[in-house]
Amino acid sequence: MNTSTKRGLALLAGASSLAMLLSACSSNTPNSTTSGSPAGGDSGGSDQVTLTVVGLKAGSTPEAYQGLADQVADFQSKNPGIKIVTMDYEWKATTFAADLAGGTLPDVYEIPFTDSKTLAANNQIADMNDYLSQFPYGGAFNASVLQYGKGTDGHVYAIPAKSIYGIGLHYNRDLFTQAGLDPDKPPTTWDELRTAAKAITDKTGQAGFCQMTSNGTGGWQLTVDTYARGGSMETLAADGTATATVNNDATKAALQFLKDLRWTDNAMGANFTYDWGSINQAFAAGQCGMYTSGQDVYVSLVQSNGMDPKIYGLTMIPLDGSKAGVLGGGTLAAVNTKTSDAQKEAAVKWISYFYLDRYSSESAAVANAKLTLANDQPVGVPELPIFSDQDYANYQQWIKPYVNVPLDQMTNFTSKIGAATLINEPPVATQDVYASLDPAVQAVLTDQNADVSALLDEANTTAQRAIDKAASGDEQ
Repeated sequence: MNTSTKRGLALLAGASSLAMLLSACSSNTPNSTTSGSPAGGDSGGSDQVTLTVVGLKAGSTPEAYQGLADQVADFQSKNPGIKIVTMDYEWKATTFAADLAGGTLPDVYEIPFTDSKTLAANNQIADMNDYLSQFPYGGAFNASVLQYGKGTDGHVYAIPAKSIYGIGLHYNRDLFTQAGLDPDKPPTTWDELRTAAKAITDKTGQAGFCQMTSNGTGGWQLTVDTYARGGSMETLAADGTATATVNNDATKAALQFLKDLRWTDNAMGANFTYDWGSINQAFAAGQCGMYTSGQDVYVSLVQSNGMDPKIYGLTMIPLDGSKAGVLGGGTLAAVNTKTSDAQKEAAVKWISYFYLDRYSSESAAVANAKLTLANDQPVGVPELPIFSDQDYANYQQWIKPYVNVPLDQMTNFTSKIGAATLINEPPVATQDVYASLDPAVQAVLTDQNADVSALLDEANTTAQRAIDKAASGDEQ
């Protein structure tokens, strides 16, 4: 999900190492050892290139500031012709164009998967296609991930960087056991999920299944459920015109499933106002048997919510039909259109160093894992491969001695996600499309007589209005 608030939480949760945390979504606080400068500014001398990059997010610890300063110093020692300057910048779809026009963007910044194609089409991010081979493994990125950084011309404009996630089904192994279910054989179909949810509620008194409903997360997760049934929330014409389709049959089936789980099975508890943060808290506290979210949420469950890793299980979301897929997302590194060729060359080096080296260098992977472990953070949380499956397997082998997460409790996800189709979020007016669906999700969980079709027809009208507004150039 890519609302600015939700995305910040998700990226923080997805950070599987201190280095990833240091490169989190944006900075509102200058790094103590550097200062900002306009993108494309003074190169610092005839033979030195200055590159501005996103720094830390507000509220980061002194240790994090020192860690970033150390990374900058290390990079500069290895690349004496490049000066790195961290800069305050937070991605917001509503202010990006003004930031670009005003020259306040850094040279290298982060964007969500959802927005990359629109930015490329509008010539608002630099074409990096000619530099692709200079990235690790000769730019041989995972095709299903790299597609999100491509424009309609087939050129690569943005580089897969971090927090690459696919939605999974998270489940409480203890509640499964108490309900007489095998925690090593979680549900593989929606019918099995419904049966398991009812058993958990009947035997333990806890909600068998919980669903996000608020702050756009209801629409986000209903989109997840729709994709898993082969549906789509938007269609795009050849000219790029988007049409809302949130009242499709797959979404109707997903919403009816929730209604049945709530009113027929009474298996969803009594809290119907969950958002991303509150559902994580409830799950970690043993109040939810199952819920869906990105596979990277394990970090937040342990660090922010105090979950005991022993109760945790992760499996694939049920997929129904040949067109079914898993909603994916993540963060891309983009380069300012105002940068010089020399700055683009420097950007390739920084992006490779800061985001990607741990996947291509054993020494970088080990150093990263040691630092992460020293800071009491999870090492080895499942990720979707940025490069090939084999390259990711090599990375896993490099960090194996330092892994402190229960990977054997996640194999029902990790052994299958590679074969699943990864589907991007609705590309136009994403946040507003999600928000249009929140009332429908809330209604079926609080009103036994809620009309699924009528709710989705109303949501479709609202979503189309938002899409049209976005297409007209008005801010969302």
